[in-house]
Amino acid sequence: MLYKFKSKATADLVMLQPNAEELLKIIGKAAGPTGIITVAQANAAIAAIQAEIQRRETLHEAPPPVAADADADANDAAKEEAVSLRHRAAPFLDMLRQSSAEGKDIVWGV
Repeated sequence: MLYKFKSKATADLVMLQPNAEELLKIIGKAAGPTGIITVAQANAAIAAIQAEIQRRETLHEAPPPVAADADADANDAAKEEAVSLRHRAAPFLDMLRQSSAEGKDIVWGV
């Protein structure tokens, strides 16, 4: 399933369900078929996403535990190749910033 975020300040933003729901959870919004992020909520949403990005990057910088077997090494390699939250959230953060600057709400639908 896809989520489509819309704002009168930007182009539409389409995201896969797991990524969209992760971001909505981070900003304290319930994932659902429709919703809104008001201009008044945008700055808090930006701050929440940036804080989560920082938290995850700080955890990633910590030395990994010593792997007990080859499967653990393979899992660690797969995690490192995954797309980071910083990159997945960038278009959404841009939309939040632009919409906030122009005084426009963001709505979404599935």
